Amino acid sequence: MNNYSEKRYFSMHENLSSVLAESAGRYTVVIPAGVYETGPVDVPSDTRLVLEEGAVLSFSDDFDAYPPVYTRWEGVDCWAMHPCFMINGASNVRIEGKGVLNGNGKKWWDYIRKWKAKGYPAVQTLPIEKALARLNPDYRNQPGGGGGRPCQFLRPALFQIYNSKDVSIEGLTLTMSPFWTCHPVCSQNIVLRNLIIENPADSPNTDGIDIESCSGVTVCGCSVHVGDDGIAVKSGSGREMINGPSSGNILVEDCVVSQAHGGFVIGSETASGINGATVRNCRFLGTDRGLRIKTRRDRGGVIENITLENVYMENVICPVSVNMYYNCGSDSPSLFSLKALPVTEVTPLIRNITVKGIEARGIRRGAALLVGLPERPLENVSVTDCRFELAPVNETDLEMDMMAGIPDSDYRGVRTINADLHFDNITINTEPAVRFDSYNA
Repeated sequence: MNNYSEKRYFSMHENLSSVLAESAGRYTVVIPAGVYETGPVDVPSDTRLVLEEGAVLSFSDDFDAYPPVYTRWEGVDCWAMHPCFMINGASNVRIEGKGVLNGNGKKWWDYIRKWKAKGYPAVQTLPIEKALARLNPDYRNQPGGGGGRPCQFLRPALFQIYNSKDVSIEGLTLTMSPFWTCHPVCSQNIVLRNLIIENPADSPNTDGIDIESCSGVTVCGCSVHVGDDGIAVKSGSGREMINGPSSGNILVEDCVVSQAHGGFVIGSETASGINGATVRNCRFLGTDRGLRIKTRRDRGGVIENITLENVYMENVICPVSVNMYYNCGSDSPSLFSLKALPVTEVTPLIRNITVKGIEARGIRRGAALLVGLPERPLENVSVTDCRFELAPVNETDLEMDMMAGIPDSDYRGVRTINADLHFDNITINTEPAVRFDSYNA
């Protein structure tokens, strides 16, 4: 990667996208200390950008400042609001420094909270919502989570890397994201190093890092403190995404995740599959779950070759959850039947999951939940050399994971349903350490 030793200093009254375009392949653009108010920023190929300590890109919270752009939003290729900071169709990009990207998310969060409080009405009110509804005429049939697809308030990610390759991001602080915070999608050879990602615990859908349909991704030394999943891997949602690019060859190491819904999460958008992810030497503190794999019937995809090793967890609800009855976004009873249903192209498969060297203290609910489908049990799940320490109080008002169809239980050990589990040297302060449940609906 070219170092671009000659520097071009950015000034307060310039347009950053224009400066980056003019400097690509020629200069390193340096943003000195100061607060720079801006709308969306586009980053071209052959860019080196340095945000010096004290430099803050403060993104506008004017909804109309983010025009429609074709991208991926909650697992679906569609038109959505332009991400705040976007690398699109680019290569050879390096962004570094101790500066801050501030998404000023409160106005965005307040709008989506009011929409949810009204019962998720499928009504477009704002001009941008109406524009996106016209551009996405089939939006009513598109899958989605809790982000706003019915009203087409498709909020911008703070930082998106789309259809790009050879991108390195190092040292930045990303905060107050309107939606997902750092979203590499359909990209290759991505390095995310020593990032600080911070959003309030109650901020809606503000995932930390969402790696989607990407290969060759390294996440190292990052600190993630957010209002949804911490570090996640996805691969699209819906039948039309089944033949799309999968995710794989992913390494997450030396990271700390706190307060999030999950430390390292796979899913629930899994249509084109995930093959190969290793998480090691990390700490998950106060997250709802530690390792979390979530999918269900109709999500599709093969999830395989996932390793979690040498991870410390503290005050989590459930350290390990592999759940094929994930209920968020659907209330169709057939998806959660305990009976074996026919295997189709949208029946997910989970296999070759290795969990080893885990120490989890102060577990608030239960040690592990491993739930496969009767027609597609979990294959080759290994849990070895792990120490689970349950907190004295079993917080039964908390869910081991978000699921439907599976009867609840107060049992606090490793609960296994429809799974091929191999275990050895599991230490846990309850008996039995592992329980195999079966249900005949």
